[in-house]
Amino acid sequence: MPKAVVSEEKRRRRRPTRSGRVLSEHLIIDTALRLLREHGSTGLSARRLGLALDCDPSALYRYFRGMDDLTLAIGDTLIGQALDGWRPSDSWRDDLRRLGMRIHAAYVAHPQAAVLTTSRVTGRANELAADEAVLGVLRAAGLPVGEAVRVYHAFIDQTLAFAALDAASLALPNAALRAEDEVWRSTYGHLPAASHPNIAAAAPLLAAEMVRSAYPSALDLLLDAVAARLTG
Repeated sequence: MPKAVVSEEKRRRRRPTRSGRVLSEHLIIDTALRLLREHGSTGLSARRLGLALDCDPSALYRYFRGMDDLTLAIGDTLIGQALDGWRPSDSWRDDLRRLGMRIHAAYVAHPQAAVLTTSRVTGRANELAADEAVLGVLRAAGLPVGEAVRVYHAFIDQTLAFAALDAASLALPNAALRAEDEVWRSTYGHLPAASHPNIAAAAPLLAAEMVRSAYPSALDLLLDAVAARLTG
């Protein structure tokens, strides 16, 4: 049976590391993000974290019930980074666009962490704050609660899906990324118009477009649909 997670105040008094640093949830999460950045998702373990923090791995379980609990905390931390500095204005569309771009950017800034966390529901404070914010913007725009929930669902899932897709691409080795870029230029760029007229006509645009995220365009399309419903 896992040990109970005790209060932050008690943990700070009782669990300094061997080198004298005081453990905290914030320190553990920051170190986990660094390990993910340096070693990928397979490099995150209690043993590696203990080595990086200069503490016995068992000390981590006073802060998190297990590595899955830590994964949820990492995801919630990324959402918190997205919310930091965001404030609603008098424009629902600008508010949702800024929030969506912030959430997407926060995950993509930590590709390996995003791969682990975009599909998870944390139920933690930052996730709840983000959900409350999105629903609040939609309700203030004039959508009834049922419609607001449907748009919220589409907005959140679209944002996280693109974050996961873009993060997975960024997490690829550089050689694989270069090879994919080359496919758009060489394979698609040299298809004959006789057999592939639409690709041949679009090839230069595809080579430029497909190497960047489609999230901003997809987000604008979703917001256009919401605007049409509000004015329809």
